[in-house]
Amino acid sequence: MSSPGKSGCASHPVVKLARTKSKKKHFVHQKVEVFRASNPVLSVFMWGVNHAINDLSQIPVPVMLLPDDFKANTKIKVNNHFFNKENLPGHFKFKEYCPQVFRNLRERFGIEDLDYQASLVRSPPVQDPDSQEEGLLLSSYDRTLIIKQISSEEVADMLNILSEYHEHIVTCHGSTLLPQFLGLYRITVDSEDTYLMVMRNMFSHRLMVHRKYDLKGSLVSREASDKEKGKELPTYKDVDFRNNMQKVFVSKEQKEKMMEKLNRDVEFLVRLRIMDYSMLLGIHDVVRCEREEEEPDDSSFEEGEETQNGIPFAPPAQPPPVGGSYGTSPEGIAGYMNSFKPFGPGEFDPYVDVYAIQSDVGAPQREVYFMGLIDVLTHYDTKKKAAHAAKTVKHGAGAEISTVHPEQYAKRFREFIANIFA
Repeated sequence: MSSPGKSGCASHPVVKLARTKSKKKHFVHQKVEVFRASNPVLSVFMWGVNHAINDLSQIPVPVMLLPDDFKANTKIKVNNHFFNKENLPGHFKFKEYCPQVFRNLRERFGIEDLDYQASLVRSPPVQDPDSQEEGLLLSSYDRTLIIKQISSEEVADMLNILSEYHEHIVTCHGSTLLPQFLGLYRITVDSEDTYLMVMRNMFSHRLMVHRKYDLKGSLVSREASDKEKGKELPTYKDVDFRNNMQKVFVSKEQKEKMMEKLNRDVEFLVRLRIMDYSMLLGIHDVVRCEREEEEPDDSSFEEGEETQNGIPFAPPAQPPPVGGSYGTSPEGIAGYMNSFKPFGPGEFDPYVDVYAIQSDVGAPQREVYFMGLIDVLTHYDTKKKAAHAAKTVKHGAGAEISTVHPEQYAKRFREFIANIFA
């Protein structure tokens, strides 16, 4: 049985969270040395999420969502803010989009608001050093959530599909491979707007991912670059998947369950004329993890620092109070306090690691797979039609290029994913 606290493979030590009295606060105190004002956008994000969840807890949950809820937003404007000025700018604005809708989605995905709040504001989110994304791509300090910077166009796309997305989540009872969208915010500092989307992390907060693939079902220009392959955890693509003779070893029942979810989600995306999405596949090698635990190599990181999926992680010694509306301190989504228990190699909590699947009992490798759909906001618009025309000229009409109309994209994508299983 793996002991908690080993780097990467096993669970991290219990993060002791201070209990707070039921008292509403409108700020989050940060340790200056950890969270400097050099990134005021994240300071305001944490402050705003804390403020928004506290305020939302005072509002009764509606019996049902109304059309206006999908257009609603809340805004806070702060001027001459001097308290906690080491970490917060003097002037800023915070906007939350569709608060009732996202509260309802969090509930349907099994995430308590106070745990969501704790995961985001107890300690600063951390940046993935290997990320090639433009803008911010961060993980919450407990690694259960992803905070991604998106464009104003993507915000508009998200709001345009939010009603249909919510209906889809209701229909499938939250059982989906789509991203779990949990919150959408705009932060304004120095007259510059930053849009941040919060989603559940598709990978585990405690099991290290050893190999990672981004699969679209296309073989044209779908190979990781040499630079990418030089990273500690490269993102491989479709050609690499075939060249590596990679397979996913799950039971027949698990495959059928996965394909049923996939077909339902892809049909939803086709209806919305969405394309260019990918299957994100992460693979945790259980045997490799056990081997690394037997021979721990601590030379790669400083004492007291831990990493997970290439992201530095250091639990705060004294987590700042959240000040939720209840008398007990929330635990964060991973539930470090009451539900903490030592997990064996390759074990996970299916209520937290909702995208995880164990390899089949008779599989040649003992692995855990993390599978989910990403990049689901690209509409088949004139830009994509132009790109498709250009690629057809270059590669020929029969080439498996990624930019095709949604029905064709979905058919090819489903066929490819069906064949990744052993």
